[in-house]
Amino acid sequence: MMFDQRLIGHGAIREKLLSRLQAGKLAGSMIFAGLDGIGKRRIALELAQREICFKGSACGACQGCQAFWSDPLPTELPNLLRIAPEGKAGIIKVGAIRDSDLVEGGVIAWASMAPPPRCHRWILIEDAHRLHGAAANMLLKTLEEPPPDTHVVLITHRPEAMLQTIRSRCERIAFAPLSKEEAWTVACANGWGEADRDAWTALSAGSLRFLERDAFDRASAQIDAWLRLNSGASFRDAAGPLIPDRNAELAVSEQLRQPLELLLALLKDAARSRSGRQPVLAPWTAGIERLAGSTVDLKLPQDLVFQALRHLPRNPAPEPVLREIGMILR
Repeated sequence: MMFDQRLIGHGAIREKLLSRLQAGKLAGSMIFAGLDGIGKRRIALELAQREICFKGSACGACQGCQAFWSDPLPTELPNLLRIAPEGKAGIIKVGAIRDSDLVEGGVIAWASMAPPPRCHRWILIEDAHRLHGAAANMLLKTLEEPPPDTHVVLITHRPEAMLQTIRSRCERIAFAPLSKEEAWTVACANGWGEADRDAWTALSAGSLRFLERDAFDRASAQIDAWLRLNSGASFRDAAGPLIPDRNAELAVSEQLRQPLELLLALLKDAARSRSGRQPVLAPWTAGIERLAGSTVDLKLPQDLVFQALRHLPRNPAPEPVLREIGMILR
């Protein structure tokens, strides 16, 4: 067996990647694109893990494999370099690429070094849509002509937010959501019980974003807040769960993304209800049907949400946006 048995799902993509790697036909620059929290990074790590595994199979049990499952995951391993957003702004700055912020000589110099025996050099850029413009431009030549035996994998759930010059230089590998059964298998392994299954499965939508109870509870509270606003509750009384925490590590703009995306899911479900179909977010059916039965033009809040999502990085004041959407919902 050439795969880590702890990983669930994406069997066809994993087989394809391994086959092409063994045949020497794996692209030097790739974009792993798909929903947030569906295992894109872990599949990328498996490519490098297999080369360090003492059995050469990503067994998941040997000391070589354990290095890829440590918490926190190291920035650098013998054949792997990880680049991720830093700071409250959550961007990848040019220093992470050009200077010695991560490794001596910078990322491009690291990529040009000879890999360990029987290995490739793997560079994983996590949340690649957060590459600062200057950092992205600095990578262009490396992406177009990676050094021999070097693979650059850009991982993102927002490929549309990446520079076209980046996208055009990479092969795109599209990841579908996990099946309900696959996602729930992982949830059960992380302590979720059968009583939570319907709500967790509906909210997760084939991802693992809400494995942590706090994350699930916050998302649930945000759905309830939107539905309360639709039912006539005041913004002051209902909007608390929607408002970003300015003291949190994650940037305010990125905290705002989740409640906006959850509202889009509610609006889609309301449209389904109006056409006689069952909502995807079934545990919230009563509130969704109330929204569907209201006089709200669903396109108006939807357009406003899309506009807000496009301008998130430039929007330092989330409350006016939330208040305006809340007024339309009422």
